[in-house]
Amino acid sequence: MTIQIYNTLTRKKETFIPLEEGKVKMYVCGPTVYNYIHIGNARPAIVFDSVRRYLEYKGYEVQFVSNFTDVDDKLIKAARELQSDVPTLAEKFIQAYFEDVAALGCKKADLHPRVTENMDDIIDFIEALMQKGYAYESEGDVYYKTRKFAEYGKLSHQAIDELKAGARIQVGEKKEDVLDFALWKAAKEGEIAWDSPWGKGRPGWHIECSAMAKKFLGDTIDIHAGGQDLAFPHHENEIAQSEALTGKPFARYWMHNGYININNEKMSKSLGNFVLVHDILKTIDPEVLRFFMLSVHYRNPIHFNDELLKNAGVALERLKTSYQNLKHRLEVSANLTDNDEEWLQKIQQLIASFENEMDNDFNTADGITVLFDLAKQGNLYLREKNTSSKVIQSFLNTFEKLFSVLGLRLNEDELLDEEVDQLIERRIEARKNRDFALADQIRDQLKKMNIILEDTRQGTRWKRG
Repeated sequence: MTIQIYNTLTRKKETFIPLEEGKVKMYVCGPTVYNYIHIGNARPAIVFDSVRRYLEYKGYEVQFVSNFTDVDDKLIKAARELQSDVPTLAEKFIQAYFEDVAALGCKKADLHPRVTENMDDIIDFIEALMQKGYAYESEGDVYYKTRKFAEYGKLSHQAIDELKAGARIQVGEKKEDVLDFALWKAAKEGEIAWDSPWGKGRPGWHIECSAMAKKFLGDTIDIHAGGQDLAFPHHENEIAQSEALTGKPFARYWMHNGYININNEKMSKSLGNFVLVHDILKTIDPEVLRFFMLSVHYRNPIHFNDELLKNAGVALERLKTSYQNLKHRLEVSANLTDNDEEWLQKIQQLIASFENEMDNDFNTADGITVLFDLAKQGNLYLREKNTSSKVIQSFLNTFEKLFSVLGLRLNEDELLDEEVDQLIERRIEARKNRDFALADQIRDQLKKMNIILEDTRQGTRWKRG
């Protein structure tokens, strides 16, 4: 079965056919780094990390880009309230993000571009839109002419006149049409700003992703993904900007994960019911949180409460116990049975079932159900009078392979590659700061995990002992 993806743009499942055979260009909208991430940010990080892992499992070479919005109104406000500055605050929460998502088993993106490091490309993009008649300057601000883009509303499936009915011009905005949105904002006194043809200012939110996706992945990408809340206006506006500039489809497949409900209420900052990952990981095993997130299909809303998290932990432990029981038997097992082929065939059928579920719009929930079937069959096999090391090893290999696809691990003392990289980066930073005690502490921690470091002129290398 080929992979089927539910495309928000067409509102139906479509066969996944990448632009270039064997390669996938994937862009996932990252966080605005003015605070620690909440579980609503964690869900897309986990979901699309799993999508990436499965694509790689299927043999695709995935180029995965996820940005940081490291300057905007929220950052300016937070920096002012904390008596800090925008770059310092952004750097703090970027590093916190890396630590949180690494704990959740997420691989680093191939690129994590920042808005502040791509300002020239953003300005060039805006200038090109102006030259094509899709944007205009107004007293230092630059706005996009929304009505000029004939297909506006095609992602959110909203008619432009309906959008106008709910639109309002905010205080200080100087646009020609209520639907026009900002590409560049003139700086207010005391705000961080960059030089531009229209005076000092900073980009609007939507233009950033259009410019960085084009720069690092090209005019058309295979998969653009993010939370459901980004479909409108953020992704709608990205389409308008990018397709107006290039005349080509911006993304072939649009993926959006569902909302999170806290105790049966949609999580939102206005309700004050959002939960920071930084806080929850103090009391909850991050792997349990990942398993919990993947136990619901990514497009469905997910209900979050302590009881459901506890149940997820119990369920995950059942799978690990089955694996450990098989591992223990392998130590004492010999090839004593002649019915290897029957059991090996059952295991292959379970692998095929798992792939069928994942091929069906990355259905991790039903994929996890197959893992429980694998555990059940493994437990049944251990009741056999005679067992074979060949069959047990096949069970173990399958557990490990499918757990890896979901970004889960079976051995508690096993560090994922990205977690090793994170610790090594912290050690390098500690040595730069001459904090040799911390550097030695990290080296010792890695040594206990059977990670051997080698400091060379080319940098720090590592291998498993």
